[in-house]
Amino acid sequence: MEMQTAGLLIVVGLLAGILSGFVGVGGGIIMVPALVWLLGYDQHRAQGTSLAVLVLPVVALAVRNYWKAGLIDWKVVAVIAAAFVVGGYLGSRGALALPADTVKRVFGVVLLLVAIKLMLGK
Repeated sequence: MEMQTAGLLIVVGLLAGILSGFVGVGGGIIMVPALVWLLGYDQHRAQGTSLAVLVLPVVALAVRNYWKAGLIDWKVVAVIAAAFVVGGYLGSRGALALPADTVKRVFGVVLLLVAIKLMLGK
């Protein structure tokens, strides 16, 4: 794995972890678009990889289906998962340090930006 790719994966994992801890999102909302936009993954591979990061215990069967179809990059899973742990800790600390209304607004902005990007396409 190239250093640049590993760096991008760490950033994706940290952002997903921070937002997960901060506003309760991260997997599909952050990792899937990031893998598509930053690494050029197709939607299926991005979804499979995102699910694999979050595999235990909730999505084990879904990951199994993507794995059987050959749509999971396990090296990417390992890097993002490690960074996600750190990001989740940092995001939750940040969220707890701010008023609930502020965190709610951040959550809304994140969802709005993702929705706009999805609606406008590439």
